[in-house]
Order: sequence, then C-alpha cells, then structure tokens
Amino acid sequence: MILEMKVPSPGESITEVEIAEWLVADGDYVEKDQAIAEVDSDKATLELPAEASGIITLKAEVGDAVAVGAVVCLIDTSAEKPAGDSDAKSESKGDEGSGDKNVEKELSKEQKETPKKEESKKAPSPDQTTYATGAASPAAKKVLAEKNMSASDVSGTGKDGRVTKDDAVKATPSMGTPTGGSRGVSRSRLSMLRRKVAERLVASKNETAMLTTFNEVDMTAIFKLREEYKETFKSKHGVGLGFMSFFTLAAVRALKEYPAVNSMIDGQEMVSYDFCDISIAVSGPRGLMVPVIRNAENLSFRGVENEVKRLAIRARDGQLTVDEMTGGTFTISNGGVFGSMLSTPIINPPQSAILGMHNIVERPVAIDGHVEIRPIMFLAVSYDHRIIDGKESVGFLVAIKEALENPIELLMDNDIKRTLEL
Repeated sequence: MILEMKVPSPGESITEVEIAEWLVADGDYVEKDQAIAEVDSDKATLELPAEASGIITLKAEVGDAVAVGAVVCLIDTSAEKPAGDSDAKSESKGDEGSGDKNVEKELSKEQKETPKKEESKKAPSPDQTTYATGAASPAAKKVLAEKNMSASDVSGTGKDGRVTKDDAVKATPSMGTPTGGSRGVSRSRLSMLRRKVAERLVASKNETAMLTTFNEVDMTAIFKLREEYKETFKSKHGVGLGFMSFFTLAAVRALKEYPAVNSMIDGQEMVSYDFCDISIAVSGPRGLMVPVIRNAENLSFRGVENEVKRLAIRARDGQLTVDEMTGGTFTISNGGVFGSMLSTPIINPPQSAILGMHNIVERPVAIDGHVEIRPIMFLAVSYDHRIIDGKESVGFLVAIKEALENPIELLMDNDIKRTLEL
C-alpha cells in the first residue's frame, strides 16, 4: 500500500511551509513516528514525523515552498524492513582471499602508471631566470597600460617567464594591497522564518510612528538580593533567580499603571488588554524567537523563572509551537547578554511597545553628593507614538526604573521570603 504524506497545518494563519532539510534519503526505510524532515513556517521550524513504516519516496526538494495539505512524500507500507549489513559483510569476507591478489595487481599497475600520468600533467616551467623573465611583449604592454597595470603585477607563462598578451588580457587589477587571505563568497537561501522576521521588522519601521526613550537603572538592590537569596532560591525551586523575573514583574506593574502601553491599533480602533502576555526575545539555532509568558501578572518570581527556563529550552531545541509565539501584548528584549551597551529595539507588531535591556557596567554616579561606583544598566523603550504619548512612554520607563531600584517595596511588598516562597 502506498501512503501519501501531506503537510499538516502548523497553525490557522499558515498556508504554506518550506522544506528546510530532509532527515532521510530517497529510498530509505523509515519507522513510524521517525522524524523525516524539518519544515519552516513563517513562525517556527517544525519536525515532520513519518505516519507509517516503509520505503520512502521524496516528492519535494530542500527549499521548496509546499502548500499545507500537499503531498511531500510517499511511503510504501508493504515494503519489508531491509536486513542488516551482516549478509553483505559475510559476502565480502568470503571473497576476501581471492580478491587480495587482484587488488595487489591493480595497485602495482596503478603505482607504475601514476608517475607517468603526473609527469604528463605538470605544466612547463622556465629552466632558469633570464632577462626575459617578467618582461611583457609589446601587445601585452598595451593591454596592461589600458588596465593601469605593470608587468610585475602579472605572472608570465611565455618562454622564460615572458608576459604574453593572453596573460595581460586575463590579468585582474588589484583592488588593494594583496593580503594572501581567502576571498571566497557564498550564497545561501534565507529560511522562511528569517524572511518573515525581516518582513515584520521592515513593516514595523514603515507602518508605526516609532520613537525611543532612554533611562538608566541602578542595579545595586537587585544585585544584593540575588547575592543573598540566589542559592537558597535555586536549591528550593530548582531554577536560578535571574534578572528576567525582576524585569518582567516590573514591566507588569508599569503596564497596569500605563494601560496605553499594553494596547495596540486595529484599524481605526485601539484594543487594550487587562492581562499581560509578555513576549521574551530569545536567540535560537534558527534565529530570533519570541515566545510568550501568558498572564505574567499572575506569576510569582518562581513562576516567571520557570517559564523563562522552559521557553528558552524549547527555543534552543527548536520545539516552540506557533501558539507559544503568538498573542503577546508587550515584549522584553535582552541585548545585554550579547554585550550591547545601548540600542533602539524595534517594536514587535502588532504590539505598541518593547523594552530593551542592556549590559550592566560599573559606572561612577553621584549618590547624596558623593561619587560612588554602581552597577548601571541603560534601558530603552521603543513605542508607537500613534497611541502612546511621550508623557506615558517616559512615565512607563520611570515606573520600571523605580521598581528595579526599590524591588523590596515595589515588587515584594516588603516581604522577601514570602515573595520568593523561601
């Protein structure tokens, strides 16, 4: 029986996928549920499992865009699983004795013939350097003059190394000081996911009135909390007390105070949400992924850290689903993990704002009239000015700054152990 395998629908809005990689070859025997291909949609990379066991016949090439529901391969379910390589190995052992003599004969014959072949392939080279070595013929001089080159820039192939007209014609002018390094160029097709990300980023820049406001935050209080409670938190909950839980909960608090930031435009209407679905930008093996922490307003520090860890692992392993990456109301991007000092993050449409975190650097700051060295992070909020005014965007970022600089009072209600569930 021949089974037709069709492309399943990865999500409601997805109409086609792209074959990113075949994990099996045409004519291979596959087992049921074995991963046979990786397919890219415009939102995620998914594995395609075999629906039955049998011999597979591929019907699409790597890079092909295939409509959802189209046939990508055939599986002959009536084919028997091939025996192992034991029969082939035993046959090769049986022929081993008789084959050795023939192999020796062929090798000796090859060894005798090879030097002759190699000698015949060698290009002639000048026996010695003479006055003609590197000199250009009159015709070659004319060609080189037109190219603004000298005979010393060309390796001559004529008699005694003379530069011929053919050498001059084939010569390429130098584009700078030769370094002897590789100058190779490669070209590869962008995945469907990367192309979609590019389209969305360009659309975000072109279709929104995007502005960015900046501020800085003193991370001293968070550093002290993590230093004191990090190990206890990890030993009890099995996950580290990172920065993302502080920033996520600070963002939730600010979004409640400034609901316009937790809104988006739909045609002529502004849609506001009474929940906070926080998208977190993470780097996966196939590019940028933005999974969503659902109802972050209901999560504790432990809940946020567990969710961040779960989503990061799924992104790393390429297991994120479309549902896990859609529906966010606000995004947090942490460029600081890569060493970024400051940036202007691009809004993740159709959202209206995004928070950019950056690296933490010890800087001299004035504290009560004295200069102290403090761990400082620059923050950036990019926002859609069509529905968020400057006052709201600045107030929103200041609210985040206040929560991060005074987390015990504003994020923990002055009860650290209860908040961290210690």
